[in-house]
Amino acid sequence: MKKRLVTSALPYVNNIPHLGNLTQVLSADVFARFCRSKGYETLYVCGTDEYGTATETRALKEGVSPRELCDRYHAIHRDIYTWFSISFDYFGRTSTPEQTQIVQKIFKEVDAAGYISEHELEQLYCPQCERFLADRFVEGTCPHCGSTGARGDQCDSCQTLLDPTELIEPKCGVCGTKPIPKKTKHLYIDLPKALPLLESWMQKASVDGFWANNAIQVTKSWIRDGLKERCITRDLKWGIPVPKEGYEGKVFYVWFDAPIGYVSISANATEDWEKWWHDPDNTELFQFIGKDNIPFHTVIFPSCQLASGENWTMLHHMSSTEYLNYEGGKFSKSLGVGIFGNDVQQTGIPADVWRFYMYYNRPEKSDVTFTWADFQEKVNGELIGNLSNLVNRTLTFVRRFYDGKIPEGDLDMDLYAAIMEKEKEIDSLMERAEERESLRRILALSSIGNKAFQDGEPWKMRNENPKKAASLLRTLVYLIRDLGIMIEPFMPTTSEKLLSFLNSTDARWSSLGDYSGISGIGETELLFAKLDDDLIVDLRERFAGSQEERAEKEQKKASPKEVKKGPENIMDQNKTVTEETIAEQFNRKVLLKVATITQVEKHPAGDKLYILTLDCKEEESRTIVSSIVPYYTAEELLGQNIVLVSNLKPANFRGVKSYGMLLAASDPDAEEHSTCEVLFAPQFETGTVLEPEGFTQPEGVMTYVKADHFFAMPIYAENGIVKVDGKALQSEGVFLTSKKYLNGPVG
Repeated sequence: MKKRLVTSALPYVNNIPHLGNLTQVLSADVFARFCRSKGYETLYVCGTDEYGTATETRALKEGVSPRELCDRYHAIHRDIYTWFSISFDYFGRTSTPEQTQIVQKIFKEVDAAGYISEHELEQLYCPQCERFLADRFVEGTCPHCGSTGARGDQCDSCQTLLDPTELIEPKCGVCGTKPIPKKTKHLYIDLPKALPLLESWMQKASVDGFWANNAIQVTKSWIRDGLKERCITRDLKWGIPVPKEGYEGKVFYVWFDAPIGYVSISANATEDWEKWWHDPDNTELFQFIGKDNIPFHTVIFPSCQLASGENWTMLHHMSSTEYLNYEGGKFSKSLGVGIFGNDVQQTGIPADVWRFYMYYNRPEKSDVTFTWADFQEKVNGELIGNLSNLVNRTLTFVRRFYDGKIPEGDLDMDLYAAIMEKEKEIDSLMERAEERESLRRILALSSIGNKAFQDGEPWKMRNENPKKAASLLRTLVYLIRDLGIMIEPFMPTTSEKLLSFLNSTDARWSSLGDYSGISGIGETELLFAKLDDDLIVDLRERFAGSQEERAEKEQKKASPKEVKKGPENIMDQNKTVTEETIAEQFNRKVLLKVATITQVEKHPAGDKLYILTLDCKEEESRTIVSSIVPYYTAEELLGQNIVLVSNLKPANFRGVKSYGMLLAASDPDAEEHSTCEVLFAPQFETGTVLEPEGFTQPEGVMTYVKADHFFAMPIYAENGIVKVDGKALQSEGVFLTSKKYLNGPVG
C-alpha cells in the first residue's frame, strides 16, 4: 500500500471562508479519514495562503501590516476548521522561512535548467501611489464579458485569466487613480518549452490517477489553446524575494509560490517531509480543489516540478469540484453573500449535520445550489427518517426484548450477501474519492436495513419464529456497526456515538463484514434532532442578503424601539390578554397527538417509571418517561394508542430524556397520585391531532410549551368526555373519552 499524501486548496487568508470554500477542506478530510481507517499511511496538510496582492491590499485598507492581517485571519480559519472537525495532520501557513527556502530553491533549479525567461513590458503604474500595480491592485471592465469590477489577474464573472493592461477603463484598486503604462522587467516561466515534459506526464497521470473530468477538460483546453510564457514576479513588498540579480524589490507571484506551500507546510509538519515529496514510487498525491484552481495544479505547478529536474512526488488524483451556489445566487467572499464558517456555528445545528449535507450535495459533476428547504428535507428525511430510524428502532428493540444482548443464531445470509455487495461498491467509490455517491450508497444501505426490519416484523417473529427474528436482528446489529464505520469519514462525532452504543469505538474500515465481536448494546440515544419549519424560516431570513446588510439589520434590532404609551395602546394590549379564553390559549399553545406504544421497558433508575417508545407517524419514533408502573403491566400498554402532549418541553427523568407526556385521568375523591387511567384512544388513527371542539389547529410548527403553562390550562373529564374550558377534545366529531373515571381531572 503506497503512502497517501492529501492536500486541499490553500484557502486565501484575507477573509472568512464560506460553505463553498469549505467544500475543499471537507472533501480532503473525508478522503484522509477513509485512508487512515483503511490502513494507509496518510499525511493530510493544508494551511492559509498568505502572500500576494490581495493580502497587501486588504492590509492597506484596514490600516494594519500584512503580518498582522494574516495572523488574525489564520486564527479565524483554524478555529472554523476545528469546529468542523477537520482532521488535518498539520494546518500551517505559507509565510514561513521554510516556504521562502523551498520556493527560492525550486526557482534557482528551474532557472538553471533554462525554463526562466526575462521580458521588458509595459505595466500599469499609479502616479498617486508611486508604484507599479500588481494584478489585483488594478480594477476595471472585463474585455471578454463586459463585467465591471474585474481584477487585473482574473474576471470572476467569466473566469477568464487576464493581464492588467487588457482591462477597459482601469483604475488603481487602492486610491482609484487612473494608472499609466510604464516599462519594467519581469521573469517568466517558459511553459511552451516545458510542454513536452508536461504532456508526457499528464497522459499517464490523468489515466492512472482517474482525474475528475473537469480537470482533464480544463487542462486539455489550456494545452490546445497554446501555452504561453507566464509571469512569475510582481512589484510588491509582501511576498518571497526573488533571488536574482536585478530583481531586488520584486517578489514571486502568489500563484507561483502558493502550490509550493503544500511542500513547505509538510516541511513544517515533519522533518521527514522528503519521504513524502521525493518518493514518487511509494507515494500517491491526492489534491482536492475547486474548478477555478485547476490549471495552477495541473499545468503551472507540475511544469515547475518537472523543469526543476528533481524526483518529485507529483499529482496522482485530482478531485476538482464545480461550484456550490446559494439560494439561486453565488457565494461571494468579496460581497459577503452566503453562509460563512462563523455563521454556521451560530445556527445551533451540529457540525456533523452540516458535514452530511455538504457531502450529500458535493458538486462533483455540476454546480449545486444550497437551499434551506432542501437542507431541511435531506436532514429530516435521510439522517433522521433513514439512518437514525434504523439505529433507534433496531437497538431499542434488542434492548427491550433481548436484554441488550445480541440474539444468538445464524446470520440472515440473503441480507448479509446484499450488504457485502453494497459495501464493496462503497469501498471502490471511496478509493476514487467519489464522496457524494459513496455517502448516498451508505444511506441506501441503511434503507435496505430499514426495509428488512419492516418486512421481517421482529415484533411478531420473536414469538412466531424466534430463530428467524434472531437471525434478522443479529444481522441488522452488525449492519449498524458497519454503517457506523462507513460514516466516520463523513460524520466523525456521530460515528463515535453510534459505535459507542455497540462498544465498538475501535472498529475500522478493515472491520467491515466481520460479523463478530459485539457482546451487547449499551445505552442509546437519538442521533439527531429534527429541523423544524420555524427554525429554517428563521435561518433563511437571518442569512439573507450580504453580511453588511445582516449587520445593519442586527443593529436595528438592537436599537431601542419607540413604544406608544397612550391610553388606546394600553387598552389594546389589555384586550389581547384578557379576552383570550383558555380554550383559545390551549389551541394556540398545545399540540395533542395520538401515538402508538411500540416498546415498553422499565427505567433502570426508577421503580415507578416506564420508558415508552411511541410511533407518532413522524420521521422518527418518540421516547417518553411515564410513572405508571404501579397501574399497568408492560403487556397492557404495548400496542395501545394513547394521547401525547407532543410539544411539551423535553425533560430529563433520572438520566433519560422524555419528549412529551401521555394523558391520564384520575379519581377526584382519592388521594393524589393514588389512581390513574391512561386515556387509551383506539378510536383514532396513529398521528391524529386532537383539537378543542370548534377550533382548528394553527398552521406552522408549534414551539415547546412549558409544563407549568400546560397545567395552567386544566383538562378534565365530564361524563366520560374529555374537555378543556368546556370544549370537548376531538377529531372530525369523534371525542376523546375516559372509561373508568368519568368525572375528574386529566393530567
